[in-house]
Amino acid sequence: MEIKKIMVIGAGQMGGGIAQVAAQAGYQVVLNDLTEELIQKGIKVMDKNLSKNVEKGKMTAEEKDAVLARITPSITLEAAADVDLAIEAVVENMGVKAKIFSELDRIAPPHAILASNTSSLPITEIAANTKRPEKVIGMHFMNPVPVMRLVEIIRGLATSDETYKVIEQTSIKMGKTPVEVKDVPGFVSNRVLQVMINEAIYCLAEGVASAEGIDTVMKLGMNHPMGPLALADLIGLDTVLAILEVLYNGYGDPKYRPCPLLRQYVKAGWLGRKTGRGFYKYE
Repeated sequence: MEIKKIMVIGAGQMGGGIAQVAAQAGYQVVLNDLTEELIQKGIKVMDKNLSKNVEKGKMTAEEKDAVLARITPSITLEAAADVDLAIEAVVENMGVKAKIFSELDRIAPPHAILASNTSSLPITEIAANTKRPEKVIGMHFMNPVPVMRLVEIIRGLATSDETYKVIEQTSIKMGKTPVEVKDVPGFVSNRVLQVMINEAIYCLAEGVASAEGIDTVMKLGMNHPMGPLALADLIGLDTVLAILEVLYNGYGDPKYRPCPLLRQYVKAGWLGRKTGRGFYKYE
């Protein structure tokens, strides 16, 4: 099976990035979201990213225009009627994802593969909302998608070998390095990463060091490109909390218990970069 046309559901930070790398790889892309405004906001970010590549000499202005021309906006899932692959990249909520996959299963052609960019939720449970569980798979891209090369590929219980191979090759064509991961809460990336972030938040809550101090220790002491608290702000504190909840409920292990300070920030609406305030303040 050859992938030619891809739908990306969600034009936010992750979905927009996925749409960009798919279009750069030569795929025809349908970018879907609830409103035209949200889609255009995502395309504007892509335009900015691609313009930087032109300035750096990594692509020509003509190539940039060709990439953007391969992206078609759509505010209805009905546009999935002729796609070969649909990649869902919406909020980390099983109820929302279940509804989307049920609709995609109804609309998309029988051969189409349905993938989720979920960062922690079980692919097997998502697949149960369709009549094609063998064609449901996880494609967990890293943020920012145009820069980070990893894609965790997660098989559900019923995911076929053929589906896995197609998605593996598609990931490589997008310039990514795929790694096969079992369908467990948090997979590998977030099972490891979120514990570190959560512990950094506990350090802040207990007054062990300032946010700047904690991040400096991890950057200079562990050679991390970004400190865990700044990274949490980039990911979105609501997303961090949602992932930790999945880990805590999935494993029943207290080491995944979200720090109360994180819950407090989320309730205050301090979600990080996207709201202008998290562990740091942003203009």
